Amino acid sequence: MLAQLRDPMILLLVAAGVVTVVVSDASDALVIALVVVVNTAVGVTQDARADQAIAELDELTAPVAEVVRDGHRQEVPAADVVPGDLVRLEAGAIVPADLRLLEAATLSVDEAAMTGESQPVDRVVGEELLAGTVTTRGRALGEVVRTGADSGLGRIAGLIGTARVRETPLQQRLRRLSRDLVLLVLAIGVVVVALGLLRGEPLVQTSILAVSLAVAAVPESLPAVVTISLALGAHRMAQRHALVRRLPAVETLGSVTVLASDKTGTLTQGRMVAGALWLPPAHLYDVSGTGYAPEGTLSPVGRDAPDGAIDRLLRDVTLCNDARLVEPADPAEPWGAAGDTLEAALLALSGKGGVEAVDAHRTWPREQEVPFEAERGWMSTTHRHRSGHPGLHVVKGAPEAVVDLVAPPAELRRLIATETARLADQGYRVIAVADAPSYDDGRVRPGTLELVGLVGIADPPREASSGVVADCHDAGIHIVLVTGDHPGTATAIARVLGIADDSTATITGPDVEDGLDPGELENTRVYARIRPEQKVAIVRALQERGEVVAMTGDGVNDAPALRTADIGVAMGRGGTEVARQAADLVLADDDLRTVVVAVEEGRRIYANIRTFLRYAVAGGTAEVLVVVLGPLVGLRLPLLPAQILWINLLTHGLPGVAFGTEPVRAASMHQPPRSPRESVLGGGLAAQIGWVGALIGVVSLGVGLWAHAVGWHVQSTVFLTLGVAQLGVALALRAPGRRPLLRPLDYAVLGALLLQLGGVYLPVLRQLLGTQALAPAAAAAALGLAVVPGLAVLLRERLRR
Repeated sequence: MLAQLRDPMILLLVAAGVVTVVVSDASDALVIALVVVVNTAVGVTQDARADQAIAELDELTAPVAEVVRDGHRQEVPAADVVPGDLVRLEAGAIVPADLRLLEAATLSVDEAAMTGESQPVDRVVGEELLAGTVTTRGRALGEVVRTGADSGLGRIAGLIGTARVRETPLQQRLRRLSRDLVLLVLAIGVVVVALGLLRGEPLVQTSILAVSLAVAAVPESLPAVVTISLALGAHRMAQRHALVRRLPAVETLGSVTVLASDKTGTLTQGRMVAGALWLPPAHLYDVSGTGYAPEGTLSPVGRDAPDGAIDRLLRDVTLCNDARLVEPADPAEPWGAAGDTLEAALLALSGKGGVEAVDAHRTWPREQEVPFEAERGWMSTTHRHRSGHPGLHVVKGAPEAVVDLVAPPAELRRLIATETARLADQGYRVIAVADAPSYDDGRVRPGTLELVGLVGIADPPREASSGVVADCHDAGIHIVLVTGDHPGTATAIARVLGIADDSTATITGPDVEDGLDPGELENTRVYARIRPEQKVAIVRALQERGEVVAMTGDGVNDAPALRTADIGVAMGRGGTEVARQAADLVLADDDLRTVVVAVEEGRRIYANIRTFLRYAVAGGTAEVLVVVLGPLVGLRLPLLPAQILWINLLTHGLPGVAFGTEPVRAASMHQPPRSPRESVLGGGLAAQIGWVGALIGVVSLGVGLWAHAVGWHVQSTVFLTLGVAQLGVALALRAPGRRPLLRPLDYAVLGALLLQLGGVYLPVLRQLLGTQALAPAAAAAALGLAVVPGLAVLLRERLRR
C-alpha cells in the first residue's frame, strides 16, 4: 500500500487535498480522497492477484537428497545438507549443493538452468557440480563443499538481492510531469491571488478561486486513468497467459528498445532434436518433427541413399543408446525423455524412420558395452543377433574421435570433416556412427569399423520465435541473444531467426570481462559463453546507453539479469521458480508471441494516457484562461469556484477514466518506441494541448461576451459552454475503429453531458453551483458553439491520418 502511495501524482493529489481541507472545500477534498483510495486499492489488488497466480504456477516440491552419514544412506531435505555430507546421485536427480565428485560413472549433467549450456556436460572425478543442476545420465558420489549463500546457486541469489529495481519509463515521465505541474499550480495560485487582490476582492474568496483553478490545472484523474489502464492491460494479458507481477511493467514493454533474450528454452525448445543426416559418400537428409515425439519424416536432399543404409544407421543409434522415450498419458502433452537428452533425440529419430527400440533390442540383445568418457570421445556396444550367429559392434561419438577408429581413405576423411563443419555452422552438434558386422572379444580396434553416417542434433528454435523477431524488428525493437552456450551454436540460431547476419558482431564472456566498449554494443547481436554476473553487466551497459531493456529467460542463471532489466520476462511452465520470482512478467504458456502482445498492450496504454493528458490538460488550460483573461475582456467573474470544480469533476471523472479502455491504434506496432528521455507531453503533445485549450477558452469567452451583451446569465452560459466543449473534444479523440459502435468513453461522455445540463436546469444543482436556468436561445447558442473545438480536433485528426 505504501508503494502505491509513493507515486508522485498521488503525492501531488494528497497535497491538493490538504489545501482543499484547509480552505473548507469539502466536496473537492472528497473527490480527491476517492481517487487516491481507488488508485491504491486497484494497485494492491493487482499485486496480490499476481502473487497468487505465481504461487499457483509453482507445483514443484522441495527436492530431497540421498546422503551418506555415519555409513548409512538416508534421505534428507535438500535444505538440511551441510558441508562434508556425502551425496549419492542417480540419473534425474537435482544436485542439492555444490559437490566435489569422488566417484563418477558415465556422468552427464544438465547445467542449462545455471550456465545456459543447451547440451548435457560430462563430469569426471575431481570436478565440481553446482547446486540446482540435474544429472541426466550415470551415477555419482560427491562431497558437499558449499551450501547456502556460498554455493553457485546462492551467489546468483545474492546477485538478485543486490539488483536495483529501476523506475519504469512511465514512472519517470509522470515524476517529471508532477514536478512541472507543481510549479504550474504555484504560478497559477500566485497570479490569481494577485489579480484578485488588485481588483479589491476578499482574500478568502480569491484563495478558494486559486485552489479551484489549481485543481483544474491538475488532471487528478490521471492516477486513476493510469492504474485502471494498467489493470485492464494486466487483465487482458492474463487472458493471453501473461501474468503481470508488477503493475507498471505492463506499460514498460511498450517503451522497450532492446529485447535481450536467453536462448535455451526461450528462443529454442529446450529439447534436443535430430535435424539432419549425412551418409557417405554424399547423401543428405532433412528430418522433420519437434521434441522427443517419434513423429516426423526423413526427406532426402538430392539422391536417396542405397537400400538399407538409412535402416542401418537408425538401428545403430537405437542399439548404442541408454535413454528411453516417455509417452505422455495425455496426448496433448509433449513426449518426455529419460536419460541423456542427446540419446533420446536419436531414439526419436529412429522412431521417425520406423525403427522400434523394443524390436531392435530384442533382435540384437546387448552383450557388452564401453561407456562414454569425455577423454575418449565415444561409447560402444556389442550385440549378437537373436539367431546366435552374426555379431555387431556399434560405436558413436565425436566425429574426430570416431574417424580415427574407422581410418577411412583421405578423400572420405576430407568429406567427413567438410560435412561436420557444415552441420556445426548450422548450429548442430554432430554425432558420428560406425559399426563392424562382426566382432571377436568386443574390443574396439582402430581401422576395423566402417563409418555409417553423421547425425546433426540441435536445440531447435520455437515455432513462434521467427515471428516474434520479425514483429519486434517491425516495432523498432532490437533483439540481442544473451546465452551461456557456444558462440557457434548461438550465432547459428541467431542467423536462422533473423537476429544476426554477416554485418553483426558476436561478443563472448572474456570480452565482457575485459570491459564493454559502448561503440561495440550498437552492432552486437549475440553474446555467447556469458556467466550470470556478465548478463547483468550487459543489461547495465545497454541501459547506460539510454536503452529500455527487456530480458527474457527461464533459468536460475537468468534471474539477476531479469531483476536488473527494466522489465524481466520469465517462462512460467518450463522455467525455474527463481526466474519467475525475479521477473515482472511471467508467460504461463511459454509462448513468445505473448511478448509481442504485451508490447502492443504497453503501447496502447501509453497512447491512451497521452490522449487523456491531451484532453484533460487542454480542458484545465481553457478553464485557467477563462478565469484569468475574463476580467481583462470585461467579464468580472466568468466562473465561480464551485462551477470550476463541477466541470473538472465531470470532465476528468468518468470520461477521463474511460480513456483507459480505448482500443489499440493500428499503427502502434509499426512505429519505433518513444525515447524514455522524452516527456510524456513530448512529441508535439504540448503544442496540441496549447491550441486545443486556447480554442476552448476563446469559444467560452466569446459565448460569455455574447451573453453579457444580450443579457443572458454570463456564468451559466460560460459554465455550459466550457463543460460541453471539453466533452466534445473527448469524442473527437476516440481511437479510430468502428467496433464496438458504442464504447465506455461514449457512455461516459453521455452521462457527463446529462449532469452538465443538470447543473443548469436541476434546482438542487443550481442552488449548489450558483447557476440559473438558461432560455432556449441561450442554451442553443452555448451548445452550438461548444461543438466547434471538437469539430476542429476531429478534422485535424482525420487530416493527420
